[in-house]
Order: sequence, then structure tokens, then C-alpha cells
Amino acid sequence: MADKKSSDDKRGFASMDEEKRREIARKGGEASHGGHGKAHSDREGEGEGRGWHGDPQGHAQAGRKGGEEVSKDREHMAEIGRKGGEARAKDND
Repeated sequence: MADKKSSDDKRGFASMDEEKRREIARKGGEASHGGHGKAHSDREGEGEGRGWHGDPQGHAQAGRKGGEEVSKDREHMAEIGRKGGEARAKDND
């Protein structure tokens, strides 16, 4: 019969030394945020990656675009309103 692993056994990422974990985490940050970010770039658009940090206008624009798309489905919006009204009516009982 095979020995059961104890709950203290570390596997995968947790079993690596701290330096190796930091190296991997740093690479993940570079991939998601475009390396060093806008502050370290001389050219527009360079180093921006896919991260949204520090771009409130970008957030607002994305939110508006999503809201416009969702609100095109009138049935969906009616259902949301109906559920909200029912929940509100229950709270007032």
C-alpha cells in the first residue's frame, strides 16, 4: 500500500525556493503588464501590455462599451428590472 502524503508536504510552486518563486512571479507581471509599464517607455503604446492599472479613462470607456452592448438586449434588461422590483418589494414587506 502506498504511503499517504501528509498535509505538510509541499508540491509544485510551494516546493520551490523563494528566489525561484519570485522569478516566476516577476515574469507573470511582465507578461500581463507589458514589462516595465508606461513610465519606462519613450514611445506611445510601447510597454503597455494588457494591464489597465492607472488608466481610469480606459476603464470608463470599457464600462460604457460593455453597458451599451448589454442594454441592447431589451428582454434581458426587462428581466433584470423585474427581478430588482421583486427583491425590493420583498424588502418592503
